[in-house]
Amino acid sequence: MDYTNLSQAIISGVGGRDNIRSVVHCATRLRFKLWDVQKAQTNVLEKTDGVITVVQSGGQYQVVIGNHVADVYDNLVKVGGLASEEAVPDDKSAEHEHVRFIDRAIDLVSGIFSPILGVLCATGMIKGFVAMAVTFKWLSETSGTYQIINAIGDQFFYFLPVMLGYTAAKKFGLNHFIGLAIGATLCYPGIVALSSSKNTLFTLFSDTVLESPIHTSFLGIPVITMNYTSSVIPVILAVWVRSKTSKSGPPCHS
Repeated sequence: MDYTNLSQAIISGVGGRDNIRSVVHCATRLRFKLWDVQKAQTNVLEKTDGVITVVQSGGQYQVVIGNHVADVYDNLVKVGGLASEEAVPDDKSAEHEHVRFIDRAIDLVSGIFSPILGVLCATGMIKGFVAMAVTFKWLSETSGTYQIINAIGDQFFYFLPVMLGYTAAKKFGLNHFIGLAIGATLCYPGIVALSSSKNTLFTLFSDTVLESPIHTSFLGIPVITMNYTSSVIPVILAVWVRSKTSKSGPPCHS
């Protein structure tokens, strides 16, 4: 089905291509981040064929489409010359309305986690099925079937920093592959092995709640190592810091 007319109407209704800061989609909605919400024509959009309604929430301008939103989204980014889940630097933000902290936080979490929610839920269901199969003795933990299905369910969580490195890079306007590289570094077997090393150089903050054994150093600086697989916060912080030191070049779009 051709959604070109609908896409053109939506782009016009949100204030035109130049007013679109970024756009993603969830299960039923196109989620826009606009430079100036006042330029959007909500009444016109709500009367547009193919648009169910318009909602403003969490710092986003949301156009409710329905279950076929993915097809509309693909057509919209093509018609509008947008990059899929385009991330635009915040250098214009001071010229427009200030968004409350809570809205910015919701927008940040949504932008980073929305692209992976589907796969995250699917792998979670697989892990739940495997656990149930073992509990009811349908599968043995030593069987090849269990090992393979468990790996399918577990791999996404294990390499979560890699996935989040990619989506966080999109959100922060950083080259996507730099985000992937940061996440992959945190999951690299050599880095993971350092956290379980028995070779302790010395201990920081000994006999306190912050006691941290030091297994290695970098350029003479003690490094507190830990297992970063399945972690969330470290990779997001690392990508954010890198994005703040990478403003000399344009972000890489898909």
